[in-house]
Amino acid sequence: MLPDIMTEFGRHQRLAEQAIAPLDAAAFFQRPGDQVNPIALIVKHVAGNLRSRWTDFLTSDGEKPNRNRDGEFQIVDGDSREGLMAAWRDGWGALWSTLENLSEEDCKRTVTIRGEHHTVRQAVLRSLTHTVYHVARSSTSPVCFTRTAKWLTIAPGQSQNRSGEYLPSQKAPNKA
Repeated sequence: MLPDIMTEFGRHQRLAEQAIAPLDAAAFFQRPGDQVNPIALIVKHVAGNLRSRWTDFLTSDGEKPNRNRDGEFQIVDGDSREGLMAAWRDGWGALWSTLENLSEEDCKRTVTIRGEHHTVRQAVLRSLTHTVYHVARSSTSPVCFTRTAKWLTIAPGQSQNRSGEYLPSQKAPNKA
């Protein structure tokens, strides 16, 4: 199970980073709509969530006392693209460090998230689905800002031209 989970986390990390990379600073912080978070806040939230969930994963609650989840949805003085992307890399680094050291036997253990007990398998899947939800939002938002946004998945009408590309790209991104 763990290699497959790592493949999916890696695939979605790459999709998000490919969507974010071409954005200029204005687009990175721009709200696509009144009730839609800008990419900057999605990055900030995913970074905070991954750091909290995956730091000391097996030994402490996944909701760390020093996490300010509500603050992850606010742009504050000092928030910069560079700083938010550094936090993003740190969050992903916590995930990769933990996943690389988990064993299949660890998957039978129990961990807590907000005081709620989960098997490691459940906690891993919870984190994956949460992350994928936000990656999907960050991958579609750039289309709102530019007519030249590249399709990150199969473009409409191109299904027949794209096969066999899913698994060969399963290597995890740079886990710095």
